[in-house]
Amino acid sequence: MNIDFSSLASAIGQLEKSILYSQSDTARQDYELFEQLRNSVIQCFEFTYELSWKMLKRYLEETAATPEEIDTSTFQDLIRKGNEKGLLRSDWLRWKMYRQARTDSSHTYDGDKAEAVYEIAPDFLDEARYLYLQLTSRNHKE
Repeated sequence: MNIDFSSLASAIGQLEKSILYSQSDTARQDYELFEQLRNSVIQCFEFTYELSWKMLKRYLEETAATPEEIDTSTFQDLIRKGNEKGLLRSDWLRWKMYRQARTDSSHTYDGDKAEAVYEIAPDFLDEARYLYLQLTSRNHKE
């Protein structure tokens, strides 16, 4: 098995940069700049979140005895299976929170919701990094 995880690595890098820029002294001194950078963090969070669970699913399908079982699994089951295999740092409740943040960010724009998504992004960055490290370390071993 040899899955290409480079798109996930790229997304993680973009999320990391966006978070760092949004926390810079320059952004802290200019609220309008901060808002733009916060929006960048949110967009990068959305993209990284989507790639993360899709790469998890792809990996689980590639390594499953019956890939069809993974293909028909619910999101909650995918996360639980990922946890069972040690691929994820956090449990279903945390991933449920990430999923809600993703839903909130994509269906309506509200300053409070935007701030909530922005606040969760650094934690999700750690989650995505962990997943990426687990996936890449196992990619050629299975």
